[in-house]
Amino acid sequence: MLKELHIENLAVIENATVALGPRLNVFTGETGAGKSILIGGINAVLGRRVTKDIVRAGAQKAYISAVFDDVPGEVHDKLKEIGIDPEDELILSREISVDGKSSARINSRAVSVSAIKEIGDLLINIHGQHDSQVLLDPLKHLDILDGYARNEEIIEDYRASFRELQATAREISKLNRSEREKAQRTAYLRSIVGDIEPLNLEPGEDAAVEEKFNILENSVEISRAIRTAAEYLIGDDESGGAESAVSSAGAELSECEDIMPALKPLIERINSAGIELSDIADELSRLAGSLEIDDSEYRRLSDRRDELNAIKRRYGPGLDDVIKLYEDSAAELELLSGAEFELEKLNDKKEALLAEVSKKAEKLSKLRAEAAKRFKSEVEGELRFLNMPDVRIETKIERGKLTQSGMDSVEFLISANRGEEPKPMAKIASGGELSRIMLALKSVLADRDGVPTLIFDEIDSGVSGRAAQKIGVKLREISRKRQVICVTHLAQLAIVGDDHILIEKKSGPERTTTEIKRLDFEGRRLEIARILGGDNITETVLKDAEEQLLSAQKEGSVNL
Repeated sequence: MLKELHIENLAVIENATVALGPRLNVFTGETGAGKSILIGGINAVLGRRVTKDIVRAGAQKAYISAVFDDVPGEVHDKLKEIGIDPEDELILSREISVDGKSSARINSRAVSVSAIKEIGDLLINIHGQHDSQVLLDPLKHLDILDGYARNEEIIEDYRASFRELQATAREISKLNRSEREKAQRTAYLRSIVGDIEPLNLEPGEDAAVEEKFNILENSVEISRAIRTAAEYLIGDDESGGAESAVSSAGAELSECEDIMPALKPLIERINSAGIELSDIADELSRLAGSLEIDDSEYRRLSDRRDELNAIKRRYGPGLDDVIKLYEDSAAELELLSGAEFELEKLNDKKEALLAEVSKKAEKLSKLRAEAAKRFKSEVEGELRFLNMPDVRIETKIERGKLTQSGMDSVEFLISANRGEEPKPMAKIASGGELSRIMLALKSVLADRDGVPTLIFDEIDSGVSGRAAQKIGVKLREISRKRQVICVTHLAQLAIVGDDHILIEKKSGPERTTTEIKRLDFEGRRLEIARILGGDNITETVLKDAEEQLLSAQKEGSVNL
C-alpha cells in the first residue's frame, strides 16, 4: 500500500508530506486548494507524462517520492526483472526540472521513466472523474469483461496461436506469387545460371590467367632479359662475369689474410656473395628454359581471358560478383522449383492452425458468454445498492472475424429506467450514473486484479444525497480488501473515511501555498461542517457534523 507521499515545489505545493492509512483515506478541500495537484504528483511518481510548468514558480525543480510497504509478489518479480533487489519498503521518486528534463529512481537507484511506470501500474490504479468515459467506448468493454472473467491466460494462449497463424499466412503470401511473375523470374534466373555455370569459375581465376597470359605474351622480351642478366653474372667465351670477378676478388684478398686478420670476415662475405650469384645464375637459366612458347597454351589462356572479361562486363564488375550472382540465382531457382511443395506444406499448416485458433476462439466466446451472465447479476446488484434499482445492464456479444482478441466484439448496453430497452451507454447514462456504474465495476472487479491501491478522484461528481451515501459505503467496503484514496467534495464520503486529509490553500503576503495535513476529530468536525454549510458554519451545522462522525465511528469506519 501507499504509506507516505512527499511533494516539493509542485505547483502551489512548496513542501508537504502526508502519511496514509491502509483503508479508506479521504482528501477534501476547497475548490482550487490543490486536490488535482496532489493527484498530478501521484501520477508523476508513477511514471506518467508531466510537463515542466508543474514546477513551482521560482524553483529549479520539483520532487515527488512515494513510500510503499506490504508490496505484492508480482511487484517483487518485476523489480528483479529490471535488476533491483526487493526490500521491505519500496520507494519511487521522480524529479522534474524547470527545463523539462526529468529523472526517476527506485530505492535510490536511477531507472528509466518507463521502468518506474511498469512498477507503478502494479501498485496504484487511478480512477478520475473523466475515466468513466471508458464506459462510453465499446472497444474497451471487451477488456473489462475479460478482466472480470479472468481470461488472461486463455487469451495469451489464443494470441500465441493467432500470431503463428498470421506468420504462416505471411509466408504463404511471399511464396504465392502469380504464375506469370514466377515464370518470368524463373526464365531470368535460368538465363543467368546458363551463362555462368558452364564457365566453372574459380575465385581469383581472372588475376591468375591475366598473369600467365602476360608472361607468355612477353616471353621473347623476358627471355632476352634473363639471358643477358645471366651473362652478366657468369660471363661468356670472351670475358668472365660478375661471379668470376667476385671469385678473383676473394682470392686476391686471401693472400693477405695472414698478414691482416681483419680481412677474414670480408673474404667470407665475398665468398657468400659468390655462392649467391652462382645460385641466381642457375635459377635464371632454368627460367629461360621454361619460356619456350607453347602455342596451344597461349591460345587457351587468350580464350579464357576473353571469356572471363566478357562475363565480368555482363554480370560484374568483379569475378567475385559474378560468382555470387550465380550462387544466389541457383539458390533462388531451387527455392522456386520447390515452392509448390513448400506452399502445400504451409497451406496444410495454415489449415491446422486455423482450426486450432477457431477452436480456442470458440472456447473464449463460451467463457465470455458465461461470464456476461454473472457480470450482469453482480453489477446490477451493486447498482441497486448505489441507488440505481431500475438499471439493467446487458452485454451484447457479436461474433465476427478472428482478431488478436478472438472473434467477439462486446458492448455494454444500459436501460436506466424500467420498461426501456437497453441502449449504448453513450446515449443513456448521465455523468452521475457513469460514476456509479464505474464504481460498481470497480467493486465487482476488486478481487480480480492484484493492484493494492485504488485512487478515486471525485468519483462522486454528479451525485448527492442518498446516492452519495451509498457511494461512501461502497468505497468503505472496497477499502476492506485494498487501500482506497478518495478525493471528494461531499460530506457523505468524507464522514465514512478511516483517515481524513485536508488540502488547504494559504494566502501569504507574497504568494499562495497549499498545505496538506491529517485531521483529528476536531479538525474533521470543522471540515465536514464547512462542506455542509459553506461559509455559514453555525452551531447546528457543527453539531450535525459531529453526530455524523460519531455515528460513523460506531459503525467502525473512522479513526478518530
